[in-house]
Amino acid sequence: MVSKGPIIPGAYQMDKYIDSLIGKNVAVVANPTSMVQQSHLVDTLLAKGVVVTKIFAPEHGFRGDGDAGEHINSGVDDKTGISVVSLYGNHKKPTPVDLKEVKAVVFDIQDVGVRFYTYLSTLHYVMEACAENNLPLILLDRPNPNGHYVDGPILQPEYKSFIGLHPVPIVYGMTIGEYASMINGEGWLNGGIKCELTVVPVLNYSHKSTYSLPVPPSPNLRSDLAIALYPSLCLFEATTVSVGRGTSRPFEMYGHPRFPKDGFEFTPTMQPGSKYPLHLNKVCPGVDLRQSTKSRMYELNLFYLTHARDILADSAVFINQNSFFNRLAGTAELKEQLYRGWGPKEIRATWAPGLEAFQKTRSKYLIYR
Repeated sequence: MVSKGPIIPGAYQMDKYIDSLIGKNVAVVANPTSMVQQSHLVDTLLAKGVVVTKIFAPEHGFRGDGDAGEHINSGVDDKTGISVVSLYGNHKKPTPVDLKEVKAVVFDIQDVGVRFYTYLSTLHYVMEACAENNLPLILLDRPNPNGHYVDGPILQPEYKSFIGLHPVPIVYGMTIGEYASMINGEGWLNGGIKCELTVVPVLNYSHKSTYSLPVPPSPNLRSDLAIALYPSLCLFEATTVSVGRGTSRPFEMYGHPRFPKDGFEFTPTMQPGSKYPLHLNKVCPGVDLRQSTKSRMYELNLFYLTHARDILADSAVFINQNSFFNRLAGTAELKEQLYRGWGPKEIRATWAPGLEAFQKTRSKYLIYR
């Protein structure tokens, strides 16, 4: 679909939110994607005279150089001298002490539209902290590169965790601003409290728009193809199959030392953003998805999982024997279906009732069509 004009993220539209920040102590929830043209949002706000007293950083840190799941220490931003508080690990939610003297919070982080991408959980806890401390939250919306479809199993309550807090499918087809409105509207914050939320919408955007992210949203999502494949390939993270972490093209391939040699192979090594990749220094024959996949997909691809399962044959070798796979999937059913040898069509049919119900909920909060 051709947009009516260039897509303009909420952060770029400073005339819509700057006046509400001037004269207040402001906290900013941000990471390297929080850009206004060529300048970081924090630097831009400071240049406009906004008093930024605190920076909150999600997984991977404010500058974005941490591994997935790596503990990120709080500290001070070298460039600005502003205190940076990590919202990852044991400190997922801003405390009253963190928010002391703060009068408004700005949230600006690029999402990729996938339930287990932890920036959603950071959003949840920031909203909850704002509600509990009577602080307004201004969310600067950004396009969702996977916003053109909805797919996957719905998260069940018993599998709620930091990689999935809400009863939504793996791919939910909403921008982070729409999603924040759903968190508020569905009463998902503690005790059903509401956050005073203002969303600055994206201009000239619809859920059919194509959008190439100008900044990688995390260290191992480096290309449009990786972002498109992430919803499908991330389920491998709870298996013994590598998705190319420790290579120059993570989430654009998959493989395993026990896969048959068929021409393509890769060897994970220690790299920034992937210090201890799966199958470190082992040759992994595999599948190069750069050669065989359309970059714009409209469903979660289960063929990769069933293909790897059938090659490895032994499910105990394929899926790690812990709860991580179920937390990623949001349900125990997918693992059981894979164990029983189900194919993609059979598995997908079981998702239909949940997806139909979610679509009705989703429709109440859409800003873009």
